[in-house]
Amino acid sequence: MDDDYDYRRLADRIAEDIAAGRLRPGERLPPQRAFARRRGIAGSTAGRVYGELVRRGLVVGEVGRGTFVRAAPSDPDGRALAEPAVGGTAATVNLELNYPSVPGQSELLAPALAPLLRPDVLTEALRPAPATGTAEARTVVAGLLATPGWRPDPDGVLFAGNARQAIAAALASLVRPGGRVGVEALTYPLVKEIAARLGCTLVPLAMDQEGLRPDALAAAHRSAPLSALYVQPTLHNPTSVTTSDPRKRELAGVVRQLALPVVEDRIWSFLAGSERPGSERADPERTGSGEPLAAHVPELAHVVDGLSKRVAPGLTVGFLVVPPDRAQAVAAAVRSGGWSAGRFALEAGTRWVQDGTVARLVAAKRVDAACRQRLVARELASAGGTVRSDPYAYYAWWELPASWRADTFTAAAAAHGIAVTPGNAFAVGPQRAPDAVRLGLASAPEPELVRALRTLAAVARRGRTGP
Repeated sequence: MDDDYDYRRLADRIAEDIAAGRLRPGERLPPQRAFARRRGIAGSTAGRVYGELVRRGLVVGEVGRGTFVRAAPSDPDGRALAEPAVGGTAATVNLELNYPSVPGQSELLAPALAPLLRPDVLTEALRPAPATGTAEARTVVAGLLATPGWRPDPDGVLFAGNARQAIAAALASLVRPGGRVGVEALTYPLVKEIAARLGCTLVPLAMDQEGLRPDALAAAHRSAPLSALYVQPTLHNPTSVTTSDPRKRELAGVVRQLALPVVEDRIWSFLAGSERPGSERADPERTGSGEPLAAHVPELAHVVDGLSKRVAPGLTVGFLVVPPDRAQAVAAAVRSGGWSAGRFALEAGTRWVQDGTVARLVAAKRVDAACRQRLVARELASAGGTVRSDPYAYYAWWELPASWRADTFTAAAAAHGIAVTPGNAFAVGPQRAPDAVRLGLASAPEPELVRALRTLAAVARRGRTGP
């Protein structure tokens, strides 16, 4: 039996179970590895089975958060809640991806690339780049990341291919296999994948309306020592909470007392701070400023940032600001992990910062994020549940109406051509994941975003009031 026939036959069996109701809308399929083990097939064949089910429109999902049976394509009354595309199929709007882009972005980026295409310059730009980059790049990035009250030491600036690789390098340099890493109870999903690959255990730490609770950190360390802490105190993903300055100082005090290294993720921090256009934050002490936790514990902080959100994901660089005495160890982790930045991207990024391109893009994206948040507030106002977000964040955390579970809502949204991320993608530990979804606002064009938000609101109201 050839492989093509085999994987299609397996997909047919699952399709029959879905049609017969043995697999119901919103139900999670086993992970691909478990599916392969049970069926006695190769992992690659299991991947083709799941890919075929996605192609047929029977399931929705991604590796890392699960695969779910899609809900019925319309409500019981037969009313289409999403506008059909040509041919009668609902257009896909991806509110999982979150890469901001603004009009004229490519035109702004192009001039800095032209000098790099000269043969003599290009030859140098195509050479491998060390984790330490160049002296010029370190100085430029230290200035880019500086905030009132904190300016990185250029000697502590390192570079990786992107921010995810910077996180991996920082954790690899700090945590041995089997070590424990404290994280917020809701955390960046790829950190779970990174931890699994490094062989370390994530320990969920309780949060409140200001972010990570210092007492939860201290209690977890007393239970069994932590090797490091990964935290997002500025525009936390997914809740968009920015920790208040007094809370940051309290958290820093606990970190210093425990002598606990910190990996501080600031990838969205460029949207934060009192300098944002039209900001109404009259009391940054109470609400939280863009100042990093690293300002209070520079001797323990490993700050992660990058250009992917400020600029674009296709040609990007990740930044790591580490205590100078840690630079050698973290640079070694970057090299051994194969996470080095490309010199071409490093040169381009440096030029974009120097010529003001990054500053112009950041200003435009702050305005764009604020506009999209106003759309969320308007379109979901009557949808039920609670929407939590920052007025300038590029995402919103929607705690769903009581009649919805996150997985079934995700499947129902997918049936209308809209991809959202369920709460369990961010949850750490065995506790029940919140019945919430994250809406990524950055990637969809604004008209598509409006239509998607209206559709989601209609879906939510249908579930709340019943068919």
